[in-house]
Amino acid sequence: MIDLPLVTILLLTGFINLIGALAYAARIAGVRTRRIAMSFALFNILVLFSRTSNSFLGPFLAKRIETRLHDGNGASLFIDMQLVLAAASVATFIGILLVPTGQRMFAAAIGWYQTNRSTTKLAVKAVSPSGLRTLGRSLTLPSFAHLRGWKMPKGISWGVLIANCLAQSLLAVGVVASLYAGYLAPEFRVTASQLSALINGFATILLFAFIDPQLSVMTDDAVEGKVDEAEFRRAITFISLSRLAGTILAQALLLPAAMLIAWVAIYV
Repeated sequence: MIDLPLVTILLLTGFINLIGALAYAARIAGVRTRRIAMSFALFNILVLFSRTSNSFLGPFLAKRIETRLHDGNGASLFIDMQLVLAAASVATFIGILLVPTGQRMFAAAIGWYQTNRSTTKLAVKAVSPSGLRTLGRSLTLPSFAHLRGWKMPKGISWGVLIANCLAQSLLAVGVVASLYAGYLAPEFRVTASQLSALINGFATILLFAFIDPQLSVMTDDAVEGKVDEAEFRRAITFISLSRLAGTILAQALLLPAAMLIAWVAIYV
């Protein structure tokens, strides 16, 4: 029998992380079209969709925990949470494979918007027959030839990649760990569920203070010709792979993070 609530949670998690991984394609499209401001606007729309969807994920996971506890199946919750994080990894990997397709779609969207200048019409255009034909023409498999033996691209250091990996792992595990902490400390379940900011806040600081500025500077360098487009695509690939590594690391961080949140909920 299909576990429909769990399937819903996994699909929602996959959608959130797929959108997050595809958002990098907007930067590549911006460099290719030289429409940086417009590409960032599309990037922000994707991030908005991702974060809005993430707000729905919490209640679904909370209901899952409540149902498991009510049925006396709380011991299987850890496996459920691991499946959620595994769905994040799979969706991120698919998103990385679709970045070349996404980049072409974004470039087409930027060109169309420059003429029509209507977000509503752009959304309608995306699901129209002509929009679907554009999607079909844009489909392409990624080529990793530009990695050049996995040489580190200019402007990106191992420190940035490690910081991005850590930030993405914390973002992936934050909500899940806080809800699972409610199972570990059921008498403080409500408090634990509100403590995801303990983890997500640190991850957000990492992203906005250390990683996004690096990507923004490199984007400007690519537009100005200081960094060639192949080098920029290579940097995006490395950043994307560090995001994937972060979702995998989140599997290992789930239990420690949940135990930390449970401890904070009880003693602080």
